[in-house]
Amino acid sequence: MKRLAIIGAGYLQLPLVQKAKEMGIETHCFAWEDGAVCKSVASFFYPISILNKEKILEVCQQVQIDGITTIASDASVPTVCFVAREMKLIGNTFEDALAATDKYLMRKRFSEFSVSSPRFVIADKNYSVDNFRFPLIVKPTDRSGSRGVKKIENPNDLLEAVDRAQNESFTQHAIIEEFISGSEVSVETISWQGKHYILAITDKVTTEEPYFVELEHHQPSILAVEIQQRIKAETLKVITALNIIYGASHAEFKITSKGEVFAIEAGARMGGDFIGSHLVKLSTGYDFLKGVINISFGHFEEPILTKKRFSGVFFLSLETKNIKSIIEKANNYPEIVEAKITDNELHSIQSSSDRSGYFIYQADKRFKI
Repeated sequence: MKRLAIIGAGYLQLPLVQKAKEMGIETHCFAWEDGAVCKSVASFFYPISILNKEKILEVCQQVQIDGITTIASDASVPTVCFVAREMKLIGNTFEDALAATDKYLMRKRFSEFSVSSPRFVIADKNYSVDNFRFPLIVKPTDRSGSRGVKKIENPNDLLEAVDRAQNESFTQHAIIEEFISGSEVSVETISWQGKHYILAITDKVTTEEPYFVELEHHQPSILAVEIQQRIKAETLKVITALNIIYGASHAEFKITSKGEVFAIEAGARMGGDFIGSHLVKLSTGYDFLKGVINISFGHFEEPILTKKRFSGVFFLSLETKNIKSIIEKANNYPEIVEAKITDNELHSIQSSSDRSGYFIYQADKRFKI
């Protein structure tokens, strides 16, 4: 039986653990116990921080794992690559993993490879935005899920936004960027030996400023074909800049009213919010989870996209309270494949952790409310 190490044990990792179990794979899951919903599903669970790569390596060597991976977690990626390197398993380099999880290092790579992206500066002791065009967006360099992200219009609000982002950062670092106005998309890709396969472009709906938390995701994109081609071309430049050779990647873009495409950020993992774990298979027929697991073991089959369906996810919050009744009556909607209320109290949303539920659909056309 193959042994797979999975870094992270929250609800976003659960589909990965379940898929591995379905494939007859022994799973070894690492994370703190708080929120570790995978603990009861994984073959073995270890209450070790996902950041403690040396301790995780020690356990993985004792177990003699055959592969290691994660999904939807930027913080887990360096540990995955570190263990893979030390055990001579399939993975990207540790140095490239850092560039794919630190937004400042990422922006520097983008600049080196002429990727179209916003102007930026690291918020160190001597930073200056004197020549920047407002509004600005401030974010932690090493967090996902919109944590600590805020748009500011007034220079007087910059210090508070930087403090907030630094407090949310694992390393107390924040980055400041010129804000790009436009629609948002993300791109899911899988790579093998440096060859990249674009699986889906996802259209996004977010909250209004200043936090821009994602409320909906939909596949396939309904943007004009020529714009989608530009997005795909820029995606390949992003993956090359980050030197993602193996496994999933998730790139996010803004498209201006003029059709300009700007890379916002990317990760060496599949998208969270059920994008990679659910929506790709629902819209294309390709089992993204299985593909990622197989790559970790050194096996790859070129993706075949067999379906052309619409899929998506809607998230419940105080701002989207109108969908609560849909979630509660999900059985009345044949398009809904999964629905759940995770918190009976609805919260005003400042990050993805403030959501209170969701529903996922598959249909012949985009689900609208």
